Amino acid sequence: MKKILDACCGSRMFWFNRKHKDAVYMDIRNFTDTLCDGRRLEVKPDITGDFRDMPFEDNSFYMVIFDPPHLLKAGKNSWLGKKYGILGQDWKQDISKGFNECMRVLKPSGTLIFKWNEDQIKLSEILKVIETEPLIGNRRSKTHWLVFMKGEVSE
Repeated sequence: MKKILDACCGSRMFWFNRKHKDAVYMDIRNFTDTLCDGRRLEVKPDITGDFRDMPFEDNSFYMVIFDPPHLLKAGKNSWLGKKYGILGQDWKQDISKGFNECMRVLKPSGTLIFKWNEDQIKLSEILKVIETEPLIGNRRSKTHWLVFMKGEVSE
């Protein structure tokens, strides 16, 4: 049984071990491309799926990593667009749905790691959309790492 879900794995760039035995890597994209500067970009998830509607049962993972696309303005064929993904016009609803899906598939007392780059959308706007206060995180850089914990399920 896999214990960790990376819900928007992309090229797995921040993983020390990009094939971690306890992780399931999911992304809506699945492609290999050579970028304009000759570098190769590979997005090869274990499961091709949408973070807004995940194909997992409730309470499936001890840890979920949510690093959704953070760009509104980038060309579809641009290096940035391919590497980080591009949000649509309904980005507020998409991020909210994605956050809620991450919490749904997280086990009670499980940890959600949320990564956000505020180059185009400020972290304060994202926190309004997800309506959940992080436990801990960094506030002083452009790229933020936030940690959330799922509460116990009431019966």
